[in-house]
Amino acid sequence: MAEIKKKQLFGTNGVRAVVGEAMNPQLAMNIGLSLSKMRPGTLAVGMDTRTSGPALINALKAGILSGGCDVVDLGVLPTPALQYLVRKYFDGGAVVTASHNPPEYNGVKLIDTDGTEMGDDNTIALEEILFSEDFDIKDWRETGEERHSEEMLAEYIDAVAGYFPKTDTELIVAVDPGSGPACKTTPQILSKMGCRVHTINGKTDGTFPGRLPEPSPEGLMGLSELTVATGASFGVAHDGDADRAVFVDDRGEYVEENEEFALMQMLICKDKGPGVVVTPVSTSKIVEKIASEENCTVIYTKVGSIYVARKMLELSQSGENVLFGGEGNGGLIFPGHQHCRDGGMTAASMAYLISTSGKKLSELRSELPPKYMKRGKVYTEEPDVITEKIQQAFKDDSLDLTDGVRVNRDNSWALLRPSGTEPFMRLFVEGRTKEESEKFYDEIIKATEN
Repeated sequence: MAEIKKKQLFGTNGVRAVVGEAMNPQLAMNIGLSLSKMRPGTLAVGMDTRTSGPALINALKAGILSGGCDVVDLGVLPTPALQYLVRKYFDGGAVVTASHNPPEYNGVKLIDTDGTEMGDDNTIALEEILFSEDFDIKDWRETGEERHSEEMLAEYIDAVAGYFPKTDTELIVAVDPGSGPACKTTPQILSKMGCRVHTINGKTDGTFPGRLPEPSPEGLMGLSELTVATGASFGVAHDGDADRAVFVDDRGEYVEENEEFALMQMLICKDKGPGVVVTPVSTSKIVEKIASEENCTVIYTKVGSIYVARKMLELSQSGENVLFGGEGNGGLIFPGHQHCRDGGMTAASMAYLISTSGKKLSELRSELPPKYMKRGKVYTEEPDVITEKIQQAFKDDSLDLTDGVRVNRDNSWALLRPSGTEPFMRLFVEGRTKEESEKFYDEIIKATEN
């Protein structure tokens, strides 16, 4: 039986590491050389606001140019903006970002010709070039040419802002771009839609002085206060490369990301259904209830936006009406716009939802079915052994082995899946109440210890 190859350097969403240690200009240049061999033609690059970005993007470009490809530098911009432009104009691309990681990290995400993150098979092929250093370095007559086109970002802003009708009434919205590239996009998108925008952490700064790039409830206290003080309909915040968006409601309360997914799913299914919704096995079971109410179907994938995006594309190509997708972490995919997570599009969708529903975000949340999710980690060097233990302990339940093992019950579920980069398994447990979730959580933990 042939060995199944796995990615070694690149994780679910690119390669990331501490700058000056595993992430350095030499690696960035070699990634550029490898990419130029994989995707000859014209490649687009961009970066988030991290202080290490210029050093790494110049090394990345050196590799691409040395490999004979032309390169277009789009400057500082959200990852989904680069993806949108790659799909329209380029043969591939890469963005220098570490997404939600702290400021000492940086990394590279590879973007394929269709604007999605490069899939596993192609990434493994690129890693083989990288590790073997099987580069195709051109001589002086064949090196690529470089140009800068920061102005192309306006095309992405216009596309997102123009996707929905202008709001009938002027919404007040609070925006926290987190000093990342969304400073240059989300306030502009919402303003073009007819919103009045207030910002916090609205100036690009790679030291992230206001909060860390991961938009946590604790880190968004300033956004909550701004939302309430300005009478905003909602507040929206982004991670470090703005492919995700999370919200606080009109009361300043954090909107759990599975609630966010459910509200957007409801909006899209009502507008464009019936059809298919695609999401990983880690997403709340609320998606199934909403799908049944709107005559839609839910298709589950492995955890990771790339698996969701590629399943959506695959289903669309086979004739399915694929309406919506994404993950229960604020990373939502609107296939009518593009097949990747897009925080700017998610912010625009929330503005459209609030303006057309006639309800406050806090009211819409209160109408969702009650659910409580508990998350944790199980540390192990042998995830396959733990997975087998869970399968045996819960063999009388409905099991899903799409990614790790998911135990399904009528009103609750538990998922235990290996981390792609660290020696532990992630545990998600959801029930109707906190008590139900915690009881099920304890059952899972006990089974892993036996």
